[in-house]
Amino acid sequence: MKHLIVEPRGHVSHVWLNRPEVRNAFNEDVIQELTDVFTQLSQDNTLRAVVLGGHGKAFCAGADLAWMQKMAHYTWEQNRADAQALADMLWAIYRCPVPVIGRVHGDCYAGGVGLAAVCDVVVAADAVTFCLSEAKLGLLPATIGPYVVRALGEQAARRYMVTAERFSAAQALAMGFVHEMVAADQLDSKVADIVAAVVANGPMASRACKRLVQDLSGVSITDELRANTAKRIADIRISSEGQEGVLSFLGKRSAAWLTPSS
Repeated sequence: MKHLIVEPRGHVSHVWLNRPEVRNAFNEDVIQELTDVFTQLSQDNTLRAVVLGGHGKAFCAGADLAWMQKMAHYTWEQNRADAQALADMLWAIYRCPVPVIGRVHGDCYAGGVGLAAVCDVVVAADAVTFCLSEAKLGLLPATIGPYVVRALGEQAARRYMVTAERFSAAQALAMGFVHEMVAADQLDSKVADIVAAVVANGPMASRACKRLVQDLSGVSITDELRANTAKRIADIRISSEGQEGVLSFLGKRSAAWLTPSS
């Protein structure tokens, strides 16, 4: 990968944006690489979690200036195709079957906020600044919008999308966009704690929990939905992992997935 570094660490993969010279801004190449990487990771049945971070001073500054200059001369059809590629990238990360932990160490702007929004858990350094800056350029955060509104909340999105104001890590924490805020020198330790918490759980249960939240978000509680959730718990109760989890708990022993070989 030219613009990414992928580091497998056992059953956890660390994916790093690696364009520090442009504050990890993305262009069409980065978008394609991220799509390819998360598509590949999604096919790894042994994977337990992914950490998404960046090298350099910023987590992600949004779109690359050179890319934006090129887009200024695109036709409508070219712009549509370009935006669809970004939408597909975000979807690939969002639908990665294992939890994705966002490690946000520096400024997170525009599309970078979208990258954070598709993560399942976001850990940010206390000095991080966020900004949905698109309106300043006469644009709008349309492609990242579905994820940002879900993660930031509708009321906060109303403000920060239309004002393009910056907001701090502390504000992001208060709004629920960020799950943990720590000093920069504690960032890796906190990310490691969350990864350890994920890995301590049943591998298939962790995947099922992630999918459950996505499937339940914003939907009406209908008879069909209630039946579906009953089916899901029945399915996992009779699975080998579900049986092992309950029996190990009742037997006061460690589950099989916690053994060194797991």
